[in-house]
Amino acid sequence: MSSERQVQELDFDRCYRAVSSRDARFDGQFFTAVSTTGIYCRPSCPARTPKPGNVSFLATAAAAQQSGYRACRRCQPDATPGSPRWNIHSDLSSRAMRLISDGAVERGGVDGLASTLGYSSRQLTRVLTAEVGAGPLALARAHRAHTARTLIQTTDMSMADIAFAAGFSSVRQFNDTVKEVFAVDPSTLRREAHRTAVTTAGGTVTLRLPYRQPLDRGWIEWFLRGHVVEGIESFSDDGEYVRSLSLPHAGGLVALRVMDGFVSAAVTLQDMRDLAPTVARIRHLLDLDADPLAVDEALRTDPQLAPSVEAHQGIRALGVVDGAEMLLRTVIGQQISLKAAATHTARLVDALGAPLDLGDGTVTRLFPEPAVIAERGHEVLTGPAARVQTVIRVADAIASGTVELHPAREGRELERELLALKGIGPWTARYVVMRLLGDPDVLLDTDLVVRQGAAALDISLKNSARWAPWRSYVSMHLWITALERRQP
Repeated sequence: MSSERQVQELDFDRCYRAVSSRDARFDGQFFTAVSTTGIYCRPSCPARTPKPGNVSFLATAAAAQQSGYRACRRCQPDATPGSPRWNIHSDLSSRAMRLISDGAVERGGVDGLASTLGYSSRQLTRVLTAEVGAGPLALARAHRAHTARTLIQTTDMSMADIAFAAGFSSVRQFNDTVKEVFAVDPSTLRREAHRTAVTTAGGTVTLRLPYRQPLDRGWIEWFLRGHVVEGIESFSDDGEYVRSLSLPHAGGLVALRVMDGFVSAAVTLQDMRDLAPTVARIRHLLDLDADPLAVDEALRTDPQLAPSVEAHQGIRALGVVDGAEMLLRTVIGQQISLKAAATHTARLVDALGAPLDLGDGTVTRLFPEPAVIAERGHEVLTGPAARVQTVIRVADAIASGTVELHPAREGRELERELLALKGIGPWTARYVVMRLLGDPDVLLDTDLVVRQGAAALDISLKNSARWAPWRSYVSMHLWITALERRQP
């Protein structure tokens, strides 16, 4: 049985076997609470395996904390990769978890979160408590605690500054939460930190973002390099990807390198309250919370697809850092090459993007706001009038709220809204749903390159249900197959 299935059922015997073997594949997919110690751990914790009668398994760190368990300071269970469940499913709890990880509760409270999802606060709390073991306040508190620990152990910021950067309303609340969650005060956490793991310099926080192995590093690097837009992104010859970010409170800059077992992320922010949303968006962009073994195991059963699975184990379906940017860039690139799309988009960025002075002068702007593109895009965009008008129309729809773009949207509803906009066709709508929502089950069967890859492997794209729920990853395999065949 795949690990994805285990997360949903939390079958005691299967979870206990994972804990007994210290299987790191399950880190973040469930948590082990030990009644005799009052501590909760990740499955791979190196401590002695507890007796079956003393353990229970919980879906989230927040559920463990709400039940009175403290985080193990040895294995740091709050620092695991996220559960792939939140992307695999589109139910209310999964969509809520995506927004909570992006800091929605800190910005708008539970009422704001519930309103975004179209439910009352009471309904949302009841569903989350029943399905993941904790309500939105407890889940947000767990995220704040993790952010606080990260800042305590990776920066020289004062504890007061950390308290507010992590989203706490007071220093007292910060101190009480840290003591309750980690069983020590903030100063002790700082002393215990392994300074060699993460560093700070000149206002930049460098973090290690874990992922489940395997991971096809070459595919991620090709994808990022191939879509670079000058002004807001760069990709160096030594594999460093740098890009600007428009965040809830201010602008930011991230420099990413894919390493063995983790992604090194150098994060420079104008407002440290944006740290947690930044990490969530990086993880979403690189699909770091995927369960690659479950994906590969399922797709390997198709004999025609199996060679690509073997050659590209752990392929990722990359997401986005900003929904509005992603939709507008996709519309600009409709029916033209990647190079031409990058040129048109870079011109727009140079003319209308807000300046950002945080890096070495290579990435210098933020992607323009939709309202600015709607008002002034016609001054900059060139090409067929119909395409220019489509870009303006889409930017206006985003700016006016006619189309909402966030990772907690329901896929079919979002696809219908996008198709209702003149100039957007099925390919664009499905591509946006796949990347914005991190939907693992979108087959881009109308894509020319995907069709070329399928033809190269003699694969029929009809009756694709045999690949569910991993059709987005099939699209990636077919893409890379076609691209490799083009190389001399």
